[in-house]
Amino acid sequence: MADLVPVEIIANKILLIRGQKVMLDRDLAGLYNVPTKRLVEQVKRNLKRFPDDFMFQLTWAEVKSLRSHFATLNNLEKISSKRGKHIKYPPYVFTEQGVAMLSSVLNSDRAIMVNISIMRVFSKLKQLALSHSELLRKVDSLERKYGEHDKRIAVIFQALKQLLAPPPAPPKRKMGF
Repeated sequence: MADLVPVEIIANKILLIRGQKVMLDRDLAGLYNVPTKRLVEQVKRNLKRFPDDFMFQLTWAEVKSLRSHFATLNNLEKISSKRGKHIKYPPYVFTEQGVAMLSSVLNSDRAIMVNISIMRVFSKLKQLALSHSELLRKVDSLERKYGEHDKRIAVIFQALKQLLAPPPAPPKRKMGF
């Protein structure tokens, strides 16, 4: 099952759009080894299973932003149709729950196996995000705790520099009257 689709490939296809981790319909169709048209067709036949928090269609501005994210025209095939470099309709994107729901509308063994792999990747990403946020919290705590020490150390260094500085030369006396 792990050999079916490498974890790195799945992880690279997860994008952050509208503050949510999502996958493009074309990427999912490629992983499931079905045409994008069939995947979207099955979703449209079962729209009740895909509320807005499971799936949404990108706006043209988001598509344009996504294109600039991929940078080169050759890489745009990820979000372009096979016939040309321009897409006719903005793609659909699926959240983690939407991907899970796809397994109920796509009844192939491959779709089920790939779905399990995708769910595991989403789960690992959540664990990483939690550990990352925990680490950030600890760093912030240390910064607050030891932030005052920096100021105190700077004052100590300033006092040491004054003590180590050579004494000022005595004023020269004027000769004569």
